[in-house]
Amino acid sequence: MLSLSLTHYQLSIINYPLSIIHYQLSINNIWLLAIGGFISGLLAGILGIGGGTVLVPILVALNAQPVQATATSNLAIVLTSVSGTLQNWRMGYLDRQRVLLLGLPSLVTAQIGAYLGSILPGYLLLSAFSIFLILNIFLVQFRKKLIRDRDTPVTPTFNPTLARLGTGGTAGLLAGLFGIGGGVIMVPLQMLLLGEKIKVAIQTSLGVIVMTSISAVIGHAWRGNVLWFPGLVLGIGGLLGAQISTRFLPKLRDRVVNFSFCALLALLSVYSLWRAWQAYFQ
Repeated sequence: MLSLSLTHYQLSIINYPLSIIHYQLSINNIWLLAIGGFISGLLAGILGIGGGTVLVPILVALNAQPVQATATSNLAIVLTSVSGTLQNWRMGYLDRQRVLLLGLPSLVTAQIGAYLGSILPGYLLLSAFSIFLILNIFLVQFRKKLIRDRDTPVTPTFNPTLARLGTGGTAGLLAGLFGIGGGVIMVPLQMLLLGEKIKVAIQTSLGVIVMTSISAVIGHAWRGNVLWFPGLVLGIGGLLGAQISTRFLPKLRDRVVNFSFCALLALLSVYSLWRAWQAYFQ
């Protein structure tokens, strides 16, 4: 009986390699995770980018599998997005109807993204993530152009229901697939398709991110992709970093912020592509 028990225990360890990676990331690299989460929070507050664009490369650098990195990034984003959304709600800036109309389709597409992320080879997932980082640069520049050109909302030219389905659905798909919040694409789409003001679009986007990230975490957790403790450490670090960076943001020149943003995403894109190249030949 003792021998059979030991054999069963040994097999259970073999059948759950993710738990071993979880332990290594949690214990051996806990300080790196905390610092990485803190840096991602700083960058999110200063540069206005989602934490996933930084968190995924950090986790990949710590030898997490690409799908684990995207899944765990969503867990960290849950913490930061809930914090910001609660603050908006307390201040009366959160329109729950807007959030629900965009968030409900994202619940479905986030599951599709989680499924695709689980079946895609790691090198393809990292390559696609690298391309998306470059696309982020153009999306944010486009959003800034919209802000400069239009301070007041315009009459939407698209069917509002279809526009909300497309906007929320796209955000959910990106969250499940790439481990990002999706705000970088939700904000300009709300301004373009729904005629929202920039501040309303940002506040609504943050509330929707809560829904997309939770849905993505559930989808990935069902498949055993989430590294729970590392995700919590990254999320807590991100909360602290964002609180500090938002206080310094008004003091920074726009040109400095813009250059730093583009340079960072370009570097992360090259790094992700390099790791994809390594994964392809392993």
